[in-house]
Amino acid sequence: MKTKSMLLLAMLLLLQNAWCQKFLSVKGKEMIGTDGKPFFMKGTNLGNWLVPEGYMFKFKETNSQRLINETFNELLGPSETKKFWKQYLAGYITAKDIAYLHSLGMNSIRVPFSYKLFTDEDYMGGRGMQRGMALLDSVVKWCAAEKMYVLLDMHAAPGGQTGDNIDDSYGYPFLYESKDDQELLASIWVKIASHFKNNTTVMGYDLFNEPIPHFFDAKKFNPLLEPLFKKVTAAIRTVDKNHLIFLEGAQWASNFSAFGKPFDNKLVYQFHKYWTPATQDVIQSYIDFRDKYNVPI
Repeated sequence: MKTKSMLLLAMLLLLQNAWCQKFLSVKGKEMIGTDGKPFFMKGTNLGNWLVPEGYMFKFKETNSQRLINETFNELLGPSETKKFWKQYLAGYITAKDIAYLHSLGMNSIRVPFSYKLFTDEDYMGGRGMQRGMALLDSVVKWCAAEKMYVLLDMHAAPGGQTGDNIDDSYGYPFLYESKDDQELLASIWVKIASHFKNNTTVMGYDLFNEPIPHFFDAKKFNPLLEPLFKKVTAAIRTVDKNHLIFLEGAQWASNFSAFGKPFDNKLVYQFHKYWTPATQDVIQSYIDFRDKYNVPI
């Protein structure tokens, strides 16, 4: 009887292990693949699709989706502008693009999106959460067919996490001071996480992109960043304990000093660097953070 019990326990542990291995995980400084080996991301962003940006249209001053939309309305009229956005969403990124990226050796794709795709706000020719989920479902399905992972990135958060054009906001990072915007941010992530909680193609959730520009008061805003990340992560964990959570540093994701000790066992810390040499000294502060807290970057 004792032997049977031990065999049963061993089988249960193996089954539990097999379930855990369906998702990417974290072990010390490494992201771990489903094969139990370190996983190294090789990929790109599907920029300008679900969050149009002026510089990608080669516009100089019309730099956010809202301003681009206003310009198109003035040039084409509201009806034709809606038709344009619907065609744009359907054709700017397709399954063939994902297959091509995979053929180049990529194993993952980051998908920037706007929170507005999951609200009743008029955005890119439509409204409603169902539309946002359908768009994400499409790209996740395409990536699954290519055996590529998807990182879901809220590039434009409610109220604005930057106050600049990249989050389509109104010139100030209202997110950090607005309880309503924070609640909306958390609720949208909960709905997305509920939808994808069992989907193994989804790598994880990038809670919001490039927080707090350098031209706002870091002493004021930086202390507000990690508490908000904790709040959103806690909300996601009520429905999804499987997926990784990606956190970006302050000042365009370049400053990790806003972070303390890791507060979740599946965190990955993300930094962005612009116009710098590709040398270790440029990223040494992030390496030091990785070594101090034994976390992946």
